[in-house]
Amino acid sequence: MIVAVPTVREGVFFTTPAELPRGRHYLERADIVTAQRERLMIAVTELMAESGYRGVSVQDASMRAKVSKAAFYECFDDKDACVYAAYDRFIAVLLTRVRGALPDEIHEWTSTDTAAVIKEYLATLDADPVTARAFQVEMDALGRPARKRRRDALVGMAQVLKTERDRLSDRDHEVPVSAYVGAVYAMRQLASDVLDERGGAQVSELAAECAEWIESMLTAHLG
Repeated sequence: MIVAVPTVREGVFFTTPAELPRGRHYLERADIVTAQRERLMIAVTELMAESGYRGVSVQDASMRAKVSKAAFYECFDDKDACVYAAYDRFIAVLLTRVRGALPDEIHEWTSTDTAAVIKEYLATLDADPVTARAFQVEMDALGRPARKRRRDALVGMAQVLKTERDRLSDRDHEVPVSAYVGAVYAMRQLASDVLDERGGAQVSELAAECAEWIESMLTAHLG
């Protein structure tokens, strides 16, 4: 039985491939597997957001993605591999969107840049709350390996922010990466709490207040 669950928003983190043609066709096998992988990542994301990690099985994901279990195992070794692939996509898109919120030209980093980064991060979560809930709220249920993946992703995001701030600025900053890690962790947790409430609130509502205290925390390290 396919569970009736909310769907991801097309074109934010995932895009549903066109239905594969029945019967004789000329699609390359690699193209078929790519389409099936995308469908399976979408399916497992939607099911996780609704029922949590433990409420999802390979059978459920395969049925929702409209592929066979045999096809699932051609794409992924197991359920965790599928979830991790979807999570990696989630993080990659977030990083791309956050980087895209910053200008290319060199300038002194200001509170406007901090606000732009936070606004883009939160707006991306709001753009697809199903995917956001799956990976900001439900991901930790996978246990220690998932927590390590989350830590690696958040530290990586913090390092990107430090690198971008240092790149854009015309003077050296001595803000330690741990300050950025703290800001990223705090922002993620606040957003996750809003998503976990399921009350329809927009995580973007956090942007203005959070931008102010995060910028204050980071600039406190500067002389």
